[in-house]
Amino acid sequence: MAKKMKAILSIVMGAILIFTLMGCNGEKEAANFPEKPIQVIVPFSAGGGTDVVTRAVMDSAKEFFPEPFVVVNKTGAGGAVGMGEGANAKPDGYTLTTICVELTTLPPQNLADFTSDDFRPILQINAEPAAITVRADAPWNTVEEFLNEAKQKEGQIKVGNSGVGAIWHLAAAAIEKEADVKFNHIPYDGAAPAIAALVGGHIDAITVSPAEVAAQVKAGQLKILGVADSERSKIFPDVPTLQEQGYDVVIGTWRGFAVPKGTPDEVVDILKDGLNKAVQKEEFIEFMENSGLTIAILDEEEFTEKINAENELFAELVESIKE
Repeated sequence: MAKKMKAILSIVMGAILIFTLMGCNGEKEAANFPEKPIQVIVPFSAGGGTDVVTRAVMDSAKEFFPEPFVVVNKTGAGGAVGMGEGANAKPDGYTLTTICVELTTLPPQNLADFTSDDFRPILQINAEPAAITVRADAPWNTVEEFLNEAKQKEGQIKVGNSGVGAIWHLAAAAIEKEADVKFNHIPYDGAAPAIAALVGGHIDAITVSPAEVAAQVKAGQLKILGVADSERSKIFPDVPTLQEQGYDVVIGTWRGFAVPKGTPDEVVDILKDGLNKAVQKEEFIEFMENSGLTIAILDEEEFTEKINAENELFAELVESIKE
């Protein structure tokens, strides 16, 4: 009996030693993190709002990390390709994903094989409303004029978006629903190519954010008819909201960073600390302001709550669109 107890005790002590060593090794790995470049997946094309915000943060963050960030654009399927790759990455902190509102809009449309549960949010950086933008020489100067023609030419007005099921597609769909009109939706792999198509006269309008079209508006190529927000845009204060023009539509995007679920707490804490410092730098704040981009910081807990709320919101919107 004594020999049996001794053997059991030996096994238990051995297991405790193994787990202790594993814990020490994990802490050691976290303490040395990062030891190689960190990949940052952007699920939309270069030059769009998501890409610009991501690169600005990473440029600001480089002084707080011993290894560089490598931004990679993984486009396709309205953001599903890039976010899907990020969700399935090894949970070791070496793959960050710029998550966007599409994280909550794609799953209820069965356009993604992931959900928000596959990620651990770290930090929200930015939020922007949708806006109806047309060419500067277009015949419409108000939302009402634009929508009246859309009613007369049912299904003929071409409205570009950042991908099927992506937020700018849903924004156009929400406007359709509110105004009882029908657009011809034209998807692109991100906002930048949709904007280029509008400038080139290939489509009639887009529903991306004001910040994403700011350069073209200022250059006299495009004009914004209305902003889908509860208040006017800070960079275009003369443009009335859709609500002011009689259409109750408030919808937009947000952007932040996440790691795959299961990433060690110690690694997440290091990422949080560095990224929080990055978004507080004066150079980053000036860049965002000069670019017309809105800084909207939420910590992990606040960001998670927002994502959960929007999972419900867009599940309902998607169902209403199907009706």
